[in-house]
Amino acid sequence: MYALYIGNKNYSSWSLRPWVLMRALDIPFEERLVPFETGSSWAAFRHFSPTGKVPCLIDGATQVWDSLAICEYLAEAHPGVWPAGREARAWARSAAAEMHSGFGALRNTCTMNCGLRVRLSTTSPALDTEVARIDELWREGLERFGGPYLAGAAFTAVDAFFAPVAFRAQTYGLELSAPAAGYVRRVLDLPAMRAWYADALAETWREPGHEDEARQAGTWLEDLRAPAA
Repeated sequence: MYALYIGNKNYSSWSLRPWVLMRALDIPFEERLVPFETGSSWAAFRHFSPTGKVPCLIDGATQVWDSLAICEYLAEAHPGVWPAGREARAWARSAAAEMHSGFGALRNTCTMNCGLRVRLSTTSPALDTEVARIDELWREGLERFGGPYLAGAAFTAVDAFFAPVAFRAQTYGLELSAPAAGYVRRVLDLPAMRAWYADALAETWREPGHEDEARQAGTWLEDLRAPAA
């Protein structure tokens, strides 16, 4: 069975991608959660990941690190990771790659913190541009392939890559068009996403760096997490 190493569910957007994909597609795996350490987790994570980062998939003697590489590795053995149609598959891979390599303003301003509700202090032109691009991209996929997911009727890797954005939209109240907002609701309502969210709220770990990032973003309206240990 696969072993998937991940970080805290409240914070780790990169870990969420393969985790939610594998859960949604019923690909069995053993979850191994290693909490982020204060300052740097590199030394602790190096015990299982050559980059000292999460996620990392272990398949026997094979290590696969980086969320995109993990999804491609899974696609070689499991149908449904990417859409079956060539056109939809090409679009899905392009959109996932765009998310994987871009949207720095969104990442930097709106750190993932599932259990918070935050009113942003300011929105920079860069952030506004990136949110508008995500909205445009989602609407394109939904219209082009018929929904309810980005590349058609089934949840695939491209949806997994944008799953952290759905949590960010919830946390920070990002302004989206009606079709994009509807897509966020559908993703958040997936059983796999509800399971991740419930686990995130139950976490009692707090890592100061991630907490500071969320405080710098704006005013905390709610903290729905279990009390810190």
